[in-house]
Amino acid sequence: MASIFTSRRFDFLLMVLLLSVAVQPAVSGGYYSSPAVYKPSPWYLAHATFYGDETASETMGGACGYGNLIQNGYGTNTVALSSTLFKNGYACGQCYQIKCVQSRWCYARSPFITVTATNLCPPNWAQDSNNGGWCNPPRVHFDMSKPAFMKIAQWKAGIVPVTYRRVPCLRAGGLRFQFQGNAYWLLVYVMNVGGAGDIGAMWVKGSRTAWIRMSHNWGASYQAFASLGGQALSFRITSLTTKQTIVAYNVAPSKWNVGLTYQAKVNFH
Repeated sequence: MASIFTSRRFDFLLMVLLLSVAVQPAVSGGYYSSPAVYKPSPWYLAHATFYGDETASETMGGACGYGNLIQNGYGTNTVALSSTLFKNGYACGQCYQIKCVQSRWCYARSPFITVTATNLCPPNWAQDSNNGGWCNPPRVHFDMSKPAFMKIAQWKAGIVPVTYRRVPCLRAGGLRFQFQGNAYWLLVYVMNVGGAGDIGAMWVKGSRTAWIRMSHNWGASYQAFASLGGQALSFRITSLTTKQTIVAYNVAPSKWNVGLTYQAKVNFH
């Protein structure tokens, strides 16, 4: 009898253990599909230039749609990616470490800087890819804000060879959702994304609807053609790189308005 009881108890404990592993971890105000921590990529070679002046005023806005980068927490350590990296905006929010190499213009000891992708460096087919058309495909190129460029090399260089790698984006607080659109069209810009920094898919759910798949508009924005006014809104977001999914419940109250930004309690890591 003792052996039978021990066996049954073992089976029960094993079942509890398996269920605890299978159940997805919930957090206050959100839900994670599975634990995932984004790790840095290997180092690669590319080139970097800069645009704008020391104030970085020309970097405000940008193709990702983050608006005022200072107010929205990105600062001046930002970069415009060549279209090879930009991937129609799916790379918005990704973070890179960049280090000047193999140039007399590099600062001593080759310091590196961490920047966030906030803009597109478009092709310039009127210029040769090796002489002015730096962002022409298939080149991998970083057009940095001038303050960021000046942390790795002397600005007089104009262009320098660099080594770069993807790194985790370290963000304080939860994801932020900036609302635009109207009563029948919700356009959401997703900001302050941690972990891999990018968004690959997104859904919205009103308090009276099922989950609605949102389509990628451009940059860091997703849209839903639905009447969602007067409903509290939740969002389900999947990272492009890690494939991890986060559900942020009740991000916006039923009396939400366009032009406002709402913050979730969850983020990627």
